[in-house]
Amino acid sequence: MILSMTGYGKAESQIENRKLTVEIRSLNSKSMDLNMRLSPQLREYEHDIRTLLNQRLERGKVDVSIALEDPTQNGTQMFTPINKEAFRYYYRELRALQDEHDMPHGDLTAAILRMPDVLVKSEEQTLGEEDKKAVINTVEQAIEAFRAFRIQEGKALEAMFREKLDGIEQLLGEVEPYEKGRVEKIRKHLIQNLDKLAEETKQRVDQNRLEAEMIYYLEKLDITEEKVRLTNHLHYFRETMDGDGTGVGKKLGFIAQEMGREINTLGSKSNQSEMQILVVKMKDILEQIKEQVLNVL
Repeated sequence: MILSMTGYGKAESQIENRKLTVEIRSLNSKSMDLNMRLSPQLREYEHDIRTLLNQRLERGKVDVSIALEDPTQNGTQMFTPINKEAFRYYYRELRALQDEHDMPHGDLTAAILRMPDVLVKSEEQTLGEEDKKAVINTVEQAIEAFRAFRIQEGKALEAMFREKLDGIEQLLGEVEPYEKGRVEKIRKHLIQNLDKLAEETKQRVDQNRLEAEMIYYLEKLDITEEKVRLTNHLHYFRETMDGDGTGVGKKLGFIAQEMGREINTLGSKSNQSEMQILVVKMKDILEQIKEQVLNVL
């Protein structure tokens, strides 16, 4: 079973008279890229929440929003009051330092808000140990909904991959009739050219040497190994989709690269337009596979 890196999950709960909403969204990414937006009252839980998300979500560009709302304030989020005196003090001190060292006057707001005692929680805003458990439980519920979405999207991806793999396999089978006729056509073409050369030069070609060179030349154009390896890659791709574990998307990407190598070699050895058309069709299907493999977890 494969999972999609694209996902969405949402969960809600009540903490006393306040509404907690957790939303998780993700897109594909080579690694875990987690961006979190928390209500100020939940900042003390950020480390625990981030650790949980990193463990359970594994990979992707993930955006998480956790909002604590007070229904008595028309559903708006609860905000932490600003200590205006502390804000003004830090502003004066930082601006004086900028003037003293001849530094450009930039916006100091973000830096000041991170200073001690600028944001002050009231007793009503302080959450207890039971509240923390409720927050973590709600995050876990959102993760479960998120994973269910990833599973659903993964099934759609798997169905698409199987259809594309069947398409490549069918095209590979269509190569065989042209392959058999191609060898005989090349042999006749070489003999005709050599006979013509012999008439012009009045010298006969050594038949033993001719056979040896012809065998060498035809072996260079033989595509049996490429067909076998490509068939094995198709089988391994399906086998990998059926397995469990992490890093399936990366493994499928590597297999797709190897499939591309064999298809490219088939193209370089094809000296018939019909075979080259089939190879182009295989490449087109493989590109569609590669594009979607990027969405696999």
